[in-house]
Amino acid sequence: MKPKNGAAASERRLLSRRILLLCFTSFFLGMLVTDRFGSVPSPIVVPRRLHERELQSLPQEFVARPKPADDRDIMGEVSKTHEAIQYLEKSIDTLQMELAAKRSSNELHGEGTGGISKQRKRAFVVIGINTAFSSRKRRDSVRETWMPQGEKLKKLEEEKGIIIRFTIGHSATSNNVLDKAIDAEDEIHHDFLRLDHVEGYHKLSAKTKIFFSTAVALWDADFYVKVDDDVHLNLGMLVATLGRHKLKPRVYIGCMKSGPVLSDKNAKYHEPEFWKFGEDGNKYFRHATGQIYAISKDLATYISINQPILHKYANEDVSLGAWFIGLDVEHIDDRDMCCGTPPDCEWKAQAGNVCVASFDWKCSGVCNPVERLKYVHSRCSEGEDAIWSASF
Repeated sequence: MKPKNGAAASERRLLSRRILLLCFTSFFLGMLVTDRFGSVPSPIVVPRRLHERELQSLPQEFVARPKPADDRDIMGEVSKTHEAIQYLEKSIDTLQMELAAKRSSNELHGEGTGGISKQRKRAFVVIGINTAFSSRKRRDSVRETWMPQGEKLKKLEEEKGIIIRFTIGHSATSNNVLDKAIDAEDEIHHDFLRLDHVEGYHKLSAKTKIFFSTAVALWDADFYVKVDDDVHLNLGMLVATLGRHKLKPRVYIGCMKSGPVLSDKNAKYHEPEFWKFGEDGNKYFRHATGQIYAISKDLATYISINQPILHKYANEDVSLGAWFIGLDVEHIDDRDMCCGTPPDCEWKAQAGNVCVASFDWKCSGVCNPVERLKYVHSRCSEGEDAIWSASF
């Protein structure tokens, strides 16, 4: 029995060797047939190669070519995204302010009274020129220089959305000769915005609040500007400057300053509430100089809603800055809004940097404006056609 078992084991070992030899033979034959190890195309690779051959057979204009990466394209997309985010933020802020304004209006006038609300006119900017009863000659100087008249003024409103008005209140007594004189002047020029305000130099802070509130009630504008009647203004440069900040929420634009708080009662710009600003010699917080400044729609609406509780300091420009100091407001210091009179603004114009506004710091406006405003205009004007070609 042992020999038989040994023979069987020998046969099994021989069979195993033959099977192993057959496997190696098949493996090497497979390598010879496929040329190289692992080169048999997979079912995924074959269609891809066929697709590439089909693309090569097509005309070049039908083949989509990969665009090379371009840093400028990427930065452009980032910039567009940033602008879109800014626009959405501004839209949300505007809607919130308009909703608050509507609620405030309903509280003041009551709901369900059957009254008819006047639809506000859409505009890009409302420019209020601060003036007084005694400033007829100043107003005429403005009309003869940078402010369009008659049909041009109307066309500016209709085509460009630029509203320009002299802002003035009324005298302390009704039917006063001063009020009648303004009424007669307005009949000729149609360029006044009458305010529910008693005129007076020491009431400029109150007048400023009422101007913005009245303007917001009449016009739905992107910006509201206050300028004095003894300042030279280039309208084209102004709207171009405002246009650069159109997508930003809560902007406050002007020549920012921080002057000393004057406790001396004999000083021209005496601050009766000087003690609120700390020790003697302290300075005010940053605010735009009062000759000219611009604020965005949401800030003007804020003033309109909260005007009963906004504190008035002695100086109008300080008051405006105080109203914004606790808000999330962007202060934009634009020195082109406070150029000097010739030769300063003239040199800048010749260099291609036309000023937005020009005046003399020592006079807080153009010195002797009735005589000199025409001279400043002749030297520093952007040209009569600039406003019509301005892009904003």
